[in-house]
Amino acid sequence: MTAQLKSHSVGQTLVLTLSNPEHRNALGPEIYSAGVEALNVAESNPDVRSVVLTGEGAHFSAGGNLNRLLANRAQAPEHQAQSIEGLHSWVEAIRTFPKPVIAAVEGAAAGAGFSLALACDFLLAAQDSVFVMAYSSVGLSPDGGGSWHLSRALPRAMVSQLLMLGDKLNASQMQTWGLVNQVCAPGQALADALVLADRLNARAPNAMGSIKELVNAASQHDLFAQLPLEKQHFVNNLHHPNAGIGIQAFLNKETPQYKP
Repeated sequence: MTAQLKSHSVGQTLVLTLSNPEHRNALGPEIYSAGVEALNVAESNPDVRSVVLTGEGAHFSAGGNLNRLLANRAQAPEHQAQSIEGLHSWVEAIRTFPKPVIAAVEGAAAGAGFSLALACDFLLAAQDSVFVMAYSSVGLSPDGGGSWHLSRALPRAMVSQLLMLGDKLNASQMQTWGLVNQVCAPGQALADALVLADRLNARAPNAMGSIKELVNAASQHDLFAQLPLEKQHFVNNLHHPNAGIGIQAFLNKETPQYKP
């Protein structure tokens, strides 16, 4: 069965499902390109206010397909480089997508699957899920931004342990280390992610986009570069129609109904 990225809508949330269950949703170029395309379409669709990324069946994703990687050793290095560029384009698309992206993880999130989950704005994980940067176990190094995200979230010693030894983490450990927002009952990660998505969907889309852009920029800026950017976004959002809707609803003790 060919790996694919399935999509369907639940209210204002687009659900993207990694589908390659016979290989524990192993990733490949066809999924990367489909992921970028799906986000490009969703960005301009006002009916989509959030995205949930999940896996079909018992697992989120086992990462790269090892049989495909083994075959790629017989190809020119540029062949694998192009494949990784596809993955990285998807990671970049997730990070720059102006709407919240939620990872809903069941089972294994390994290698590039782990990196993909880390790229999302929120990460929900089933209690029995397992996270592992499995690269070094097969003589490889990370891709998909895994080293970047972990190095900004954890002390160097912990990052070295995860990347060099390939130690496994459970959902509770991930939450303790600040990498998981919510631990869910087994089989409930997607349902809980949709509840979270509904909460996000009820907020002003322009404010969500500004917050995501500010959070992304903060890792590259010092305080004095970040402050003007915050000022710019605040002023823009104050003069957006949704600020009038939100402020008036708060003063009237009503539920705001924000515009796209």
